[in-house]
Amino acid sequence: MERLQIMGILNVTPDSFSDGGQYNSVEDAVARAEKMVSEGADIIDVGGYSTRPGHSTISIEEEIERVVPVIEAIRGIGADIAVDTFRSEVAKSALEAGATMINDQWRGQYDEKIFDVVSDYDVPIFLMHNNTHGTYGDVVRDMIGELETSIKMAKSRGVKADKIWIDPGIGFAKTREEELEVMRRLEELVATGYPVLLATSRKRMIKELMTEELPAAERDEATAATTIYGIDKGVRAVRVHNVRLNRKIADAYIKLKEDLDG
Repeated sequence: MERLQIMGILNVTPDSFSDGGQYNSVEDAVARAEKMVSEGADIIDVGGYSTRPGHSTISIEEEIERVVPVIEAIRGIGADIAVDTFRSEVAKSALEAGATMINDQWRGQYDEKIFDVVSDYDVPIFLMHNNTHGTYGDVVRDMIGELETSIKMAKSRGVKADKIWIDPGIGFAKTREEELEVMRRLEELVATGYPVLLATSRKRMIKELMTEELPAAERDEATAATTIYGIDKGVRAVRVHNVRLNRKIADAYIKLKEDLDG
């Protein structure tokens, strides 16, 4: 079984829902990135724009000012560097600074010029399912259809098929019941042939699955349970806050399955 890719979350924002304000300085962000790489992160996902409920809008210039110095400071860290943005100007500045991937929470629908940037730099892009309507007939079929629309757009702008990842967008434009349905049917997303990134870490779905009320920073064990579930469904990567826990659990579970399956 293929090794699971671990994407470690590095929010350089004052208002992210779990770790806002913790890594605002370049020094703190670098220390956090180095720690995650030492714990087994394959990708560091640098985000300068919070998407938590009630988040504040910031300018393109401010987003660039947040992420570029951090990316410049961690380039060569020994892992891929993704920038979590939906704006083409930020994506271009981040790639020039040393980022190697784009993680677009609007799957190219907010700013389709982001596909031109990805094509020009020939880097991978993660297309996360999100929309403005939040209503579905069949949530999984509709989600796949909307992701396929973004995939076609990306290819039409020169993005190579082997550079495209997809993400079901847990926590975005879905009810809890719809999120559980997406989780149950993750294999349908995997069956599209594009590698799947699962990003559930500390989110409201995790909170509501837990047997006790805990703050976001104490939801890592429940997050790890979804990592194991995702492995069984065929996902190729997970995006998490606690790299160490998820790396250890993923590696142990994959080894156990290999040993048991012979």
